[in-house]
Amino acid sequence: MTSLLALECSQPCGAAPCNPNEIHHLCTKCGAPLFARYDLERLSTTWSPKTLESRQPTLWRYREVLPINTDQEPVTLGEGMTPLLRTQRLEEVLKVRNILIKDESLNPTNSFKSRGLSVAVTKAKYLGAECLSVPSAGNAANALAAYAARARLEAQVFLPRDVKPPFIRECELYGAHITLVDGLITDAGREAAKLGASHGWYDLSTLKEPYRVEGKKTLAYEVGEQLGWSWPDWFIYPTGGGTGIIGMWKAFAELEALGWVSGQRRPKLVTV
Repeated sequence: MTSLLALECSQPCGAAPCNPNEIHHLCTKCGAPLFARYDLERLSTTWSPKTLESRQPTLWRYREVLPINTDQEPVTLGEGMTPLLRTQRLEEVLKVRNILIKDESLNPTNSFKSRGLSVAVTKAKYLGAECLSVPSAGNAANALAAYAARARLEAQVFLPRDVKPPFIRECELYGAHITLVDGLITDAGREAAKLGASHGWYDLSTLKEPYRVEGKKTLAYEVGEQLGWSWPDWFIYPTGGGTGIIGMWKAFAELEALGWVSGQRRPKLVTV
């Protein structure tokens, strides 16, 4: 049983919804990312914040709005529910009333990439994928390698040749297959796509599959819960490919539909 209804194109191109029990990556009509859509109307009457009180402090506490069935075990290393830390000295310097930092370095692979890869690898596993691939500048490669190892799936990671050695070493320790590519992460992405297409690998590139964004959106669920289902005025977000900030905006809409956060202006988002 799941509240996941379908995969829908993130753009108004008119494409028919896709079956979430089949492998899909981008919209076949316009090439835009696909978004997971849930039965939020039903959940708004059956699911409440009170149910979270007895749950484990991981992102999977929100599994009603994550893309697996209730009888499926997530591929998890304990990711999520990282602390919000108040920075009083910084507040004094900047003369700002209240500044909080969400410390994502406490995730299992030391970055917020743990969120997206935990959810994406879980879904890929239950869709029958056997080999997962990703191009990366470092953190996403480490996260994929770790979660693929946890799921007992093969991992293929593509890194720029001049990537810092600790990223390579960590991928090796998790048992991933590593390809070093001359150039930038975009070049690594092209090489991953070319080899992946010929070998049938499950591509986990940024915004080229629907489920990493589902893990990243839990950042907003957690901040909302930690602030008593209210929002700060601003989110300042260190942004790479953009999956995290897109996921948080998606979460704002979901939480409004659930009725957990209502009557508030959404935060302003700053990409850094």
